[in-house]
Amino acid sequence: MSGSSLGVWVAHGEGLMRFQSQAVLDHVTSHHLASLRYVDDQDLPTEEYPMNPNGSPLGIAGLCSEDGRHLAMMPHPERCVLTWQWPWMPEDWSRSLSVSPWMRLFENGYSWCLKNTGSNV
Repeated sequence: MSGSSLGVWVAHGEGLMRFQSQAVLDHVTSHHLASLRYVDDQDLPTEEYPMNPNGSPLGIAGLCSEDGRHLAMMPHPERCVLTWQWPWMPEDWSRSLSVSPWMRLFENGYSWCLKNTGSNV
């Protein structure tokens, strides 16, 4: 999903990322742990409302642990996996998609679990 810019539901303005120190924020950014960001109409990370509903620094909307096992995010992609649930999509996509691209997030998680747990889920 790298490079994707997709509309997604945000249930409320909570979820403001606050970092203990600039060093922690620097670590997050230098290690590419900010896996989701709120972006503006030019696809640039933003702290401005309404594109960033809570003003999180650098537009950070989600963090991933360094080992990839944990993802914490503010947006709610589980609320828009079907195309009729999705807040916005280009008109021509509605004719070719049965699920929104957000379904890929869940498929990727499932695939990661299969690959990294040795389980036959």
